[in-house]
Amino acid sequence: MRMNRRAFLPGVSLVVALLAFRTANNSAANAKEAQAAHPHVDIPKLEPRADDVLSLDGIIKAYFEVVSGPAGKPREWGRDATLYIPNVRFVIVKEGAKGKTAAQSMTHQEFADDSEAARGGKAFYEREMHRIVHRAGNMAHVLSTAEQRASANGPALGHSIDSLDLYWDGTRWWIASANIWEVNPGHALPSEFLP
Repeated sequence: MRMNRRAFLPGVSLVVALLAFRTANNSAANAKEAQAAHPHVDIPKLEPRADDVLSLDGIIKAYFEVVSGPAGKPREWGRDATLYIPNVRFVIVKEGAKGKTAAQSMTHQEFADDSEAARGGKAFYEREMHRIVHRAGNMAHVLSTAEQRASANGPALGHSIDSLDLYWDGTRWWIASANIWEVNPGHALPSEFLP
């Protein structure tokens, strides 16, 4: 028996169209789920605060202040963006459960989105506890040991060592790169990074 191609093709077209529709709906649903789990942060364009950018102390203080605050308080991502050169990269270095170290490079937008998703609207406070500065002319390299807390005066829940490259352009400081080592809770900090 010979198959009539004309009769068969419309049926195939219908199946293909239904599959495409279902795939599109699933993709849209997955995108909505992903956005709910990993929100996109709107970062307003702001002018830098003089106190934030006129000194190394000011820019490092602002770097930690902008991500700190009580539950429900929006983080200051617009203020944060004023601290960095355009197209700055953040590199997050983490050690996995089996001791393997991995690095993830992010844009400022990706860093803000990831930070908001990880925080989940909860209180988060980060403060610098120790700093090592190497300066040569208008360039500076800062190694800052920080501790993270769930409340302003609560116990430290974690630590990081933030390696920041900065430069002075004659009128203000800029952070050119930020590499953040998220120290595992069981890992002792090297003594040179402690107060």
